[in-house]
Amino acid sequence: MPPAQRHPTMADVAERAGVSTSTVSRTLRGLSTVSPDVRARVEKAARELNFAVSRQAASLVTGRTGNVAVLVPTLDAWFMGAALSSLAPLLRAAGMELNVYVIPDLAERTSFFERLPARRNADALLVFSFDLTDEETARLDSLGIPVIYVSQHVEGRPSVYVDDVAGALHGTRHLLNLGHRRIAFLATQGASGFSFSSNERLLGYQQALTEAGVPLDDDLVTAVQVADRRGIAEALGTLLSLREPPTAIFAEQDEVAVASVRILRRTQLAVPERISVLGFDDQPLADWFDLSTVAQSAADIGREAGELALRLIEDSEDEHQRHVVLPTHVIPRATTAPVYRPQGEGEEGRG
Repeated sequence: MPPAQRHPTMADVAERAGVSTSTVSRTLRGLSTVSPDVRARVEKAARELNFAVSRQAASLVTGRTGNVAVLVPTLDAWFMGAALSSLAPLLRAAGMELNVYVIPDLAERTSFFERLPARRNADALLVFSFDLTDEETARLDSLGIPVIYVSQHVEGRPSVYVDDVAGALHGTRHLLNLGHRRIAFLATQGASGFSFSSNERLLGYQQALTEAGVPLDDDLVTAVQVADRRGIAEALGTLLSLREPPTAIFAEQDEVAVASVRILRRTQLAVPERISVLGFDDQPLADWFDLSTVAQSAADIGREAGELALRLIEDSEDEHQRHVVLPTHVIPRATTAPVYRPQGEGEEGRG
Protein backbone atom coordinates (compact mmCIF):
# COMPACT_ATOMS: atom_id res chain seq x y z
CA MET A 1 0.00 0.00 0.00
CA PRO A 2 1.60 3.30 -1.04
CA PRO A 3 2.35 5.82 1.71
CA ALA A 4 -0.14 8.62 2.19
CA GLN A 5 0.79 11.66 0.16
CA ARG A 6 1.88 14.65 2.23
CA HIS A 7 -0.29 17.72 1.67
CA PRO A 8 1.64 20.84 0.70
CA THR A 9 2.00 23.49 3.39
CA MET A 10 2.24 27.25 3.37
CA ALA A 11 5.97 26.85 3.99
CA ASP A 12 6.25 24.80 0.77
CA VAL A 13 4.54 27.60 -1.19
CA ALA A 14 6.80 30.20 0.43
CA GLU A 15 9.93 28.20 -0.45
CA ARG A 16 8.91 27.76 -4.09
CA ALA A 17 7.91 31.43 -4.46
CA GLY A 18 10.97 32.70 -2.59
CA VAL A 19 9.00 34.65 0.00
CA SER A 20 8.07 34.39 3.69
CA THR A 21 5.12 32.39 4.94
CA SER A 22 3.46 35.59 6.18
CA THR A 23 3.65 36.99 2.63
CA VAL A 24 1.99 33.82 1.33
CA SER A 25 -0.80 34.26 3.89
CA ARG A 26 -1.37 37.92 2.98
CA THR A 27 -1.39 37.08 -0.73
CA LEU A 28 -3.82 34.19 -0.57
CA ARG A 29 -6.18 36.19 1.65
CA GLY A 30 -6.35 38.88 -1.03
CA LEU A 31 -4.85 41.70 1.03
CA SER A 32 -3.69 44.82 -0.78
CA THR A 33 -0.28 45.09 0.90
CA VAL A 34 1.32 42.61 -1.54
CA SER A 35 2.93 43.85 -4.78
CA PRO A 36 1.57 42.51 -8.11
CA ASP A 37 4.87 40.73 -8.88
CA VAL A 38 4.98 38.93 -5.53
CA ARG A 39 1.26 38.09 -5.78
CA ALA A 40 1.79 36.47 -9.20
CA ARG A 41 4.71 34.36 -7.91
CA VAL A 42 2.81 33.16 -4.87
CA GLU A 43 -0.33 32.30 -6.82
CA LYS A 44 1.73 30.42 -9.41
CA ALA A 45 3.51 28.41 -6.69
CA ALA A 46 0.20 27.62 -4.97
CA ARG A 47 -1.31 26.38 -8.23
CA GLU A 48 1.70 24.20 -9.00
CA LEU A 49 1.55 22.62 -5.54
CA ASN A 50 -2.28 22.35 -5.51
CA PHE A 51 -2.26 24.30 -2.26
CA ALA A 52 -5.41 25.83 -0.75
CA VAL A 53 -5.02 28.19 2.21
CA SER A 54 -7.05 27.37 5.31
CA ARG A 55 -8.29 29.89 7.81
CA GLN A 56 -6.55 27.98 10.57
CA ALA A 57 -3.19 28.08 8.81
CA ALA A 58 -3.48 31.78 8.11
CA SER A 59 -4.35 32.40 11.74
CA LEU A 60 -1.24 30.57 12.93
CA VAL A 61 0.96 32.78 10.76
CA THR A 62 -0.70 36.14 11.28
CA GLY A 63 -2.34 35.78 14.69
CA ARG A 64 -5.63 36.79 13.07
CA THR A 65 -8.98 35.08 13.16
CA GLY A 66 -10.52 36.21 9.87
CA ASN A 67 -13.55 37.49 11.80
CA VAL A 68 -15.03 40.93 12.42
CA ALA A 69 -17.39 41.30 15.39
CA VAL A 70 -20.36 43.65 15.53
CA LEU A 71 -22.01 44.84 18.74
CA VAL A 72 -25.62 46.01 18.34
CA PRO A 73 -28.45 46.78 20.81
CA THR A 74 -31.10 45.20 18.53
CA LEU A 75 -31.64 43.68 15.11
CA ASP A 76 -35.24 44.91 14.92
CA ALA A 77 -34.39 48.48 13.93
CA TRP A 78 -34.40 49.42 10.24
CA PHE A 79 -31.00 51.07 10.56
CA MET A 80 -29.26 47.93 11.85
CA GLY A 81 -30.62 45.70 9.11
CA ALA A 82 -29.74 48.13 6.33
CA ALA A 83 -26.21 48.73 7.65
CA LEU A 84 -25.45 45.04 8.16
CA SER A 85 -26.82 44.14 4.73
CA SER A 86 -24.06 46.22 3.10
CA LEU A 87 -21.37 45.36 5.66
CA ALA A 88 -21.63 41.56 5.37
CA PRO A 89 -20.94 41.22 1.61
CA LEU A 90 -18.03 43.68 1.85
CA LEU A 91 -16.35 41.58 4.54
CA ARG A 92 -17.14 38.36 2.73
CA ALA A 93 -15.44 39.67 -0.42
CA ALA A 94 -12.35 40.38 1.70
CA GLY A 95 -12.33 36.81 3.04
CA MET A 96 -13.68 37.84 6.45
CA GLU A 97 -16.60 36.46 8.41
CA LEU A 98 -19.07 38.49 10.47
CA ASN A 99 -19.98 37.71 14.09
CA VAL A 100 -22.95 39.67 15.46
CA TYR A 101 -23.49 40.17 19.20
CA VAL A 102 -26.97 41.42 20.07
CA ILE A 103 -27.21 42.97 23.54
CA PRO A 104 -30.85 43.96 24.12
CA ASP A 105 -30.90 44.27 27.92
CA LEU A 106 -28.80 44.99 30.99
CA ALA A 107 -28.18 41.30 31.84
CA GLU A 108 -26.80 40.52 28.38
CA ARG A 109 -24.75 43.70 28.46
CA THR A 110 -23.17 42.87 31.81
CA SER A 111 -22.34 39.36 30.63
CA PHE A 112 -20.76 40.59 27.41
CA PHE A 113 -18.47 43.07 29.08
CA GLU A 114 -17.47 40.51 31.71
CA ARG A 115 -16.57 37.90 29.08
CA LEU A 116 -15.55 40.19 26.21
CA PRO A 117 -15.81 37.32 23.70
CA ALA A 118 -14.54 39.48 20.86
CA ARG A 119 -11.07 39.35 22.44
CA ARG A 120 -10.75 35.71 21.38
CA ASN A 121 -12.44 35.55 18.02
CA ALA A 122 -12.28 38.82 16.09
CA ASP A 123 -9.73 41.05 14.39
CA ALA A 124 -11.89 44.18 14.79
CA LEU A 125 -15.05 45.23 16.60
CA LEU A 126 -17.76 47.54 15.23
CA VAL A 127 -19.94 49.15 17.92
CA PHE A 128 -23.30 50.28 16.50
CA SER A 129 -25.35 52.99 18.24
CA PHE A 130 -24.51 52.20 21.85
CA ASP A 131 -24.61 54.52 24.86
CA LEU A 132 -21.50 53.17 26.59
CA THR A 133 -20.24 54.10 30.03
CA ASP A 134 -16.65 55.29 30.46
CA GLU A 135 -15.83 51.94 32.07
CA GLU A 136 -17.27 50.00 29.12
CA THR A 137 -15.36 52.13 26.63
CA ALA A 138 -12.15 51.50 28.58
CA ARG A 139 -12.86 47.76 28.49
CA LEU A 140 -13.16 47.90 24.72
CA ASP A 141 -9.93 49.90 24.52
CA SER A 142 -8.20 46.97 26.29
CA LEU A 143 -9.17 44.46 23.60
CA GLY A 144 -6.02 45.05 21.59
CA ILE A 145 -7.94 45.13 18.29
CA PRO A 146 -9.36 48.06 16.29
CA VAL A 147 -12.70 49.22 17.73
CA ILE A 148 -14.77 51.35 15.34
CA TYR A 149 -17.80 53.29 16.60
CA VAL A 150 -20.65 53.40 14.09
CA SER A 151 -23.42 56.00 13.93
CA GLN A 152 -21.66 57.99 16.64
CA HIS A 153 -18.55 60.11 17.08
CA VAL A 154 -16.29 59.01 19.93
CA GLU A 155 -13.43 61.42 20.59
CA GLY A 156 -10.00 59.98 19.86
CA ARG A 157 -11.37 56.72 18.43
CA PRO A 158 -12.26 55.60 14.87
CA SER A 159 -15.86 56.53 14.05
CA VAL A 160 -18.28 56.41 11.12
CA TYR A 161 -21.40 58.57 11.34
CA VAL A 162 -23.62 61.06 9.55
CA ASP A 163 -23.59 64.77 10.35
CA ASP A 164 -26.79 64.73 12.43
CA VAL A 165 -26.41 68.40 13.37
CA ALA A 166 -26.30 69.49 9.73
CA GLY A 167 -29.16 67.14 8.83
CA ALA A 168 -31.48 68.55 11.50
CA LEU A 169 -30.39 72.11 10.70
CA HIS A 170 -31.27 71.68 7.01
CA GLY A 171 -34.53 69.93 7.87
CA THR A 172 -35.57 72.77 10.17
CA ARG A 173 -34.54 75.31 7.53
CA HIS A 174 -36.85 73.53 5.08
CA LEU A 175 -39.76 74.17 7.45
CA LEU A 176 -38.66 77.73 8.15
CA ASN A 177 -38.48 78.45 4.42
CA LEU A 178 -42.09 77.30 4.14
CA GLY A 179 -43.02 80.05 6.59
CA HIS A 180 -43.24 77.98 9.79
CA ARG A 181 -42.13 79.62 13.02
CA ARG A 182 -43.83 77.39 15.57
CA ILE A 183 -41.94 74.13 14.92
CA ALA A 184 -42.16 71.29 17.43
CA PHE A 185 -39.40 68.72 17.85
CA LEU A 186 -40.27 65.12 18.81
CA ALA A 187 -37.18 63.43 20.24
CA THR A 188 -36.92 59.72 21.02
CA GLN A 189 -35.87 58.26 24.35
CA GLY A 190 -35.36 54.98 26.19
CA ALA A 191 -34.87 51.69 24.36
CA SER A 192 -36.06 53.22 21.09
CA GLY A 193 -33.66 56.13 21.11
CA PHE A 194 -29.91 56.65 21.02
CA SER A 195 -28.62 59.70 22.86
CA PHE A 196 -25.79 60.66 20.47
CA SER A 197 -28.11 61.10 17.48
CA SER A 198 -30.88 62.58 19.65
CA ASN A 199 -28.61 65.24 21.11
CA GLU A 200 -27.05 66.11 17.75
CA ARG A 201 -30.39 66.40 15.97
CA LEU A 202 -31.84 68.58 18.73
CA LEU A 203 -28.77 70.81 18.47
CA GLY A 204 -29.24 71.21 14.71
CA TYR A 205 -32.91 72.09 15.20
CA GLN A 206 -31.99 74.72 17.79
CA GLN A 207 -29.22 76.18 15.63
CA ALA A 208 -31.58 76.65 12.68
CA LEU A 209 -34.16 78.45 14.82
CA THR A 210 -31.53 80.68 16.38
CA GLU A 211 -30.02 81.70 13.04
CA ALA A 212 -33.55 82.55 11.81
CA GLY A 213 -34.19 84.72 14.87
CA VAL A 214 -36.91 82.41 16.19
CA PRO A 215 -36.88 82.16 20.01
CA LEU A 216 -36.38 78.67 21.44
CA ASP A 217 -39.44 77.39 23.27
CA ASP A 218 -39.02 74.39 25.58
CA ASP A 219 -42.75 73.70 25.34
CA LEU A 220 -42.24 72.72 21.69
CA VAL A 221 -39.67 70.02 22.48
CA THR A 222 -40.88 66.70 23.86
CA ALA A 223 -39.58 63.11 24.04
CA VAL A 224 -41.49 59.99 23.05
CA GLN A 225 -40.78 56.30 22.50
CA VAL A 226 -40.99 54.96 18.97
CA ALA A 227 -43.30 52.02 19.73
CA ASP A 228 -45.54 53.93 22.17
CA ARG A 229 -48.40 55.12 19.95
CA ARG A 230 -50.43 56.26 22.95
CA GLY A 231 -47.46 58.26 24.24
CA ILE A 232 -47.04 59.91 20.83
CA ALA A 233 -50.74 60.76 20.76
CA GLU A 234 -50.52 62.29 24.25
CA ALA A 235 -47.46 64.33 23.23
CA LEU A 236 -49.29 65.65 20.17
CA GLY A 237 -52.31 66.46 22.31
CA THR A 238 -50.12 68.52 24.64
CA LEU A 239 -48.53 70.38 21.72
CA LEU A 240 -51.89 71.12 20.08
CA SER A 241 -53.24 72.41 23.42
CA LEU A 242 -50.61 75.14 23.68
CA ARG A 243 -51.77 78.73 23.49
CA GLU A 244 -49.75 78.95 20.28
CA PRO A 245 -49.68 75.41 18.89
CA PRO A 246 -47.07 74.34 16.34
CA THR A 247 -47.71 74.62 12.62
CA ALA A 248 -45.04 72.02 11.89
CA ILE A 249 -43.61 68.94 13.62
CA PHE A 250 -40.05 67.69 13.13
CA ALA A 251 -39.80 64.07 14.37
CA GLU A 252 -36.36 62.68 15.13
CA GLN A 253 -37.19 59.33 13.49
CA ASP A 254 -39.42 58.39 10.56
CA GLU A 255 -41.45 55.93 12.65
CA VAL A 256 -42.50 58.75 14.98
CA ALA A 257 -43.26 61.03 12.03
CA VAL A 258 -45.49 58.42 10.35
CA ALA A 259 -47.30 57.71 13.63
CA SER A 260 -47.83 61.47 14.04
CA VAL A 261 -49.29 61.81 10.55
CA ARG A 262 -51.74 58.98 11.17
CA ILE A 263 -52.82 60.37 14.55
CA LEU A 264 -53.27 63.90 13.19
CA ARG A 265 -55.31 62.73 10.21
CA ARG A 266 -57.46 60.56 12.48
CA THR A 267 -58.36 63.73 14.38
CA GLN A 268 -59.32 65.42 11.10
CA LEU A 269 -56.30 67.73 11.23
CA ALA A 270 -55.14 67.77 7.62
CA VAL A 271 -51.47 67.07 6.86
CA PRO A 272 -49.87 69.11 5.37
CA GLU A 273 -52.66 71.65 4.77
CA ARG A 274 -53.04 72.54 8.44
CA ILE A 275 -49.84 71.12 9.93
CA SER A 276 -46.61 69.88 8.33
CA VAL A 277 -44.67 66.81 9.46
CA LEU A 278 -41.00 66.06 8.74
CA GLY A 279 -39.09 62.88 9.64
CA PHE A 280 -35.44 61.84 9.75
CA ASP A 281 -33.76 58.72 8.24
CA ASP A 282 -35.61 58.02 4.93
CA GLN A 283 -36.53 54.47 5.80
CA PRO A 284 -38.59 52.54 3.21
CA LEU A 285 -41.77 53.45 5.10
CA ALA A 286 -41.03 57.14 4.45
CA ASP A 287 -41.44 56.59 0.72
CA TRP A 288 -44.50 54.37 1.23
CA PHE A 289 -46.22 57.09 3.29
CA ASP A 290 -44.93 59.92 1.05
CA LEU A 291 -43.24 61.40 4.12
CA SER A 292 -40.96 64.42 3.85
CA THR A 293 -37.73 63.53 5.63
CA VAL A 294 -34.01 64.07 6.13
CA ALA A 295 -32.26 61.15 4.46
CA GLN A 296 -29.24 59.26 5.71
CA SER A 297 -27.85 56.13 4.01
CA ALA A 298 -27.54 53.27 6.48
CA ALA A 299 -26.07 51.13 3.68
CA ASP A 300 -23.28 53.66 3.11
CA ILE A 301 -22.59 53.79 6.84
CA GLY A 302 -22.24 50.00 7.01
CA ARG A 303 -19.99 49.93 3.95
CA GLU A 304 -17.73 52.72 5.19
CA ALA A 305 -17.48 51.06 8.62
CA GLY A 306 -16.39 47.80 7.01
CA GLU A 307 -13.79 49.49 4.84
CA LEU A 308 -12.37 51.37 7.82
CA ALA A 309 -12.22 48.13 9.81
CA LEU A 310 -10.30 46.38 7.02
CA ARG A 311 -7.81 49.25 6.79
CA LEU A 312 -7.19 49.26 10.53
CA ILE A 313 -6.81 45.48 10.67
CA GLU A 314 -3.97 45.86 8.20
CA ASP A 315 -2.48 48.87 9.97
CA SER A 316 -3.93 49.79 13.35
CA GLU A 317 -1.75 52.93 13.45
CA ASP A 318 -3.12 54.25 10.15
CA GLU A 319 -4.27 57.82 10.77
CA HIS A 320 -5.88 58.22 7.34
CA GLN A 321 -9.64 58.84 7.56
CA ARG A 322 -10.09 57.51 11.07
CA HIS A 323 -13.29 59.58 11.26
CA VAL A 324 -15.69 59.19 8.34
CA VAL A 325 -18.55 61.72 8.27
CA LEU A 326 -21.32 61.11 5.74
CA PRO A 327 -23.79 63.70 4.47
CA THR A 328 -27.56 63.91 4.79
CA HIS A 329 -30.07 65.62 2.51
CA VAL A 330 -33.67 66.80 2.73
CA ILE A 331 -36.27 64.94 0.65
CA PRO A 332 -39.50 66.98 0.41
CA ARG A 333 -42.60 64.87 -0.19
CA ALA A 334 -46.29 65.23 0.60
CA THR A 335 -46.26 65.95 4.34
CA THR A 336 -44.70 69.44 4.32
CA ALA A 337 -46.24 72.56 2.82
CA PRO A 338 -46.30 76.35 3.34
CA VAL A 339 -47.64 77.41 6.71
CA TYR A 340 -51.43 77.47 6.95
CA ARG A 341 -52.93 80.94 7.16
CA PRO A 342 -56.67 81.43 7.81
CA GLN A 343 -58.53 83.09 4.93
CA GLY A 344 -58.09 86.85 5.04
CA GLU A 345 -55.03 86.79 7.28
CA GLY A 346 -52.24 88.99 6.00
CA GLU A 347 -54.51 90.85 3.55
CA GLU A 348 -54.13 94.17 5.34
CA GLY A 349 -52.41 96.85 3.34
CA ARG A 350 -53.10 95.25 -0.04
CA GLY A 351 -54.98 97.36 -2.50
